[in-house]
Amino acid sequence: MSDLPVVFNEIELSDGRKLGMAQLNAPKALNALSLTMIEQLLPQLTQWATDETIAAVWLEGHGDKAFCAGGDIVELYRSMTEINGQGDPAQSNPYAERFFATEYRLDYLIHTFPKPFIVWGNGIVMGGGMGLFAGANCRVVTEHSRLAMPEITIGLYPDVGGSWFLNRMPGRCGLFLGLTGAQMNAADALFVGLADRFIAHEHRAAVIEALQGLTWGGSDAACVQQVMRQFEQQSHAQKPDSTVQAHYETIQQLTDADSALGRVQKITAYAGEDPWLKRAAETLSRGSTTSMLLIQAQLQRCLHNSLVQVFQQELNLSIQCALKGEFSEGIRALLIDKDRRPRWHYATAEQVEDGWIDGFFAPLWPQNPLSDLAPMQVKDRLTQHNNKIQESTR
Repeated sequence: MSDLPVVFNEIELSDGRKLGMAQLNAPKALNALSLTMIEQLLPQLTQWATDETIAAVWLEGHGDKAFCAGGDIVELYRSMTEINGQGDPAQSNPYAERFFATEYRLDYLIHTFPKPFIVWGNGIVMGGGMGLFAGANCRVVTEHSRLAMPEITIGLYPDVGGSWFLNRMPGRCGLFLGLTGAQMNAADALFVGLADRFIAHEHRAAVIEALQGLTWGGSDAACVQQVMRQFEQQSHAQKPDSTVQAHYETIQQLTDADSALGRVQKITAYAGEDPWLKRAAETLSRGSTTSMLLIQAQLQRCLHNSLVQVFQQELNLSIQCALKGEFSEGIRALLIDKDRRPRWHYATAEQVEDGWIDGFFAPLWPQNPLSDLAPMQVKDRLTQHNNKIQESTR
């Protein structure tokens, strides 16, 4: 096995072109996304986007456990806990700026990629992995897929475009999932518009072989969908039921509140016996008291933003999180000391002051480092999907 963080390959297709293959190669770390991985993926995908010999791109994770379980945040923790020469916390964080800015450029590239971009989302797809997954135009989930944005547990918020795709889910499902970090299965991902195809993991090699032997011609996207449709039909019996769809009405009730604090109180007061909803409520109750309100404020501020604006605002917010201490404390409790006893800035959500939350949105730079992202037409499948779901649930 190669020891490279990302393994790249090009597979010959029947028409003489190639399928660009990229594999995240850190299986022991559940393919957690490191800065090295990001800085390898961005130039290679940029090159493939304009290479006429590349017909489509395939992205996957090494091993059967995870596509990508999130960002590699240990180095981020180190950068956040550095002190300056006077023994005070650092007032800037160049490493965090480099990490998040490059990651969001990569995510944006996938959202706007001009060719079929296939992501095989087998196993765990969380956090930074969701950023790689959500923007692709052919997102495959399997019977092993487990998707989530669990940033509430580490004092962050659902970034990597989460401010975009959570806002475009049916009803208030995205708000609920972002607040509680609740896990989704493959059918859930299809229901909320985060996945396009369900294919059993056992067919992975056969799907690639079918793409190789396909008679390419006309629309490359249509050719890819022809193959995916075939294997999806063969996998139908293995698709799970959607937990999110089954709880859709309850989710709407739990998130129907007059204020952000009231919504937190309503969800955490859930007294039913459903295991999935109980776990969601418990996760929120143990999460960062700052994140409980920050997540809702961010989703509201980005409700009508373009994708470029979302990534620009997320960059500012993520660096503020890296400077203010809540994020580093969450990482410490979960991954460094592993005591699972975070000392949040405020003991309860009721104590969180408006000025504290507003401070996270204060601009850090005269010009945002992502101001050069070119506005491009983004295939807003999530909004279209959401509209269909809304009609079907009335």
